[in-house]
Amino acid sequence: MTIVESYPLAVALCVLTMLCWGSWANTQKLASKEWRFQLFYWDYAIGVFLLALLLAFTLGSTGEGGRGFLTDLRQADSKWLGAALLGGVIFNLSNILLVAAIDIAGMAVAFPVGVGLALALGVVTTYIAKPEGNVPMLATGVAAIVVAIILDALAYRKLASNSSRTPTKGIVIAVAAGLLMGWFYSFVAQSMGQLDPLTKTLEAGKLSPYTAIVVFSFGLLISNFLWNSIMMVKPLSGGPVPFGDYFSKGNFRLHAIGILGGVIWNLGMSMSIIASTKAGAALSYGLGQGATMIGAFWGVFVWKEFKGAPQGTNKLLAAMFVFYLIGLAVLVSSKF
Repeated sequence: MTIVESYPLAVALCVLTMLCWGSWANTQKLASKEWRFQLFYWDYAIGVFLLALLLAFTLGSTGEGGRGFLTDLRQADSKWLGAALLGGVIFNLSNILLVAAIDIAGMAVAFPVGVGLALALGVVTTYIAKPEGNVPMLATGVAAIVVAIILDALAYRKLASNSSRTPTKGIVIAVAAGLLMGWFYSFVAQSMGQLDPLTKTLEAGKLSPYTAIVVFSFGLLISNFLWNSIMMVKPLSGGPVPFGDYFSKGNFRLHAIGILGGVIWNLGMSMSIIASTKAGAALSYGLGQGATMIGAFWGVFVWKEFKGAPQGTNKLLAAMFVFYLIGLAVLVSSKF
C-alpha cells in the first residue's frame, strides 16, 4: 500500500480533507433545488463506496509498505472489521441528520454547530482511542472551536428572530448530528493497525487505512437502507418522500451531482485516514473537521444564507471565523 512518511505532507492531506468535508454539501444545495435531500442522499452513499473501492485497488494495492488491499482484507480480524463497519453506520445516521439540518437552517449554521461539535468530541474520543499529540494544545484548540460554535448559534438566532425561520429546530438537529458524529472516527481509528516505521510492516489482524475506508464505506451504504428509509417515511420537515421518486424524478445530472458529493466527502475521509498514520488520529480528525469553517464560508459568502440579518450579526460571524482559525492553528501546532 502507499503510505505517508512526511509530517508536512500529512498536514497537507488534512487540509485537503478540510476542503472536501467543507465543500461536499454544495452538491446537496444544488440538487435540493430540484428534489428532496433524501433522494440526493442515496446517490451520495453510492459515491462514497465507489471512491473507497477505487482507492483500495489503486493506492491501497501498490507501494512497498504494509499489505495490499485483498491480502489485508483476508487476514483481518472480525473484531476490527466490525469496528470499522460500526463507524460507517454511526457516521451515516449523524450525516443524514446533518443534511436535514442543512436543509432546514443552511450550511452556515449546520456546519459550525453540528460539525464543530463533532470536532470537539471527536478529538477527545479519538485521542482516548489513540493517545497522540500535546494534550494542553489539543484542549486549547478544541476550546476555541467551542467558542466559535456558540458565536455561530447566536448569529443564527439573530437571523431567525428577523425572519420566519424557527431557530430551535435547525440547531437541535445539528447538535444531535454533532453528538453522533463525534464518535464514528474513533471506531475507524481503532480498527487500523500500527505501521512499523523501520520495516514498514503492518500490525497483524488489524486493517490498513485503505481497507478501513472500504469497510467503513460499506457500513455507510448498507445502513442507508435503514436510516434514509426512515427519513423518507418520517422526514424531519415536509411530507413523506415516495421511494419511486428516485427513479421517476431523477435524471443523469441529479444522480451525478449526488455521486459527486459522496466522492468529494470520501476523498476527504480517505486523506484523513491515510494521513493519520503520520499525523496522529486526533490531529488528523480535528484538522479535517476545520471543514466547519469552510462550510460556513460557503453558506455566508456564496449562498448568502445570512443576507438581511439584523445589525450585529456580521460581528458575531467575524468572531466565529477568528476563533475557528485560532483553534485550527493550535491543533496543527499540537503535533510539533
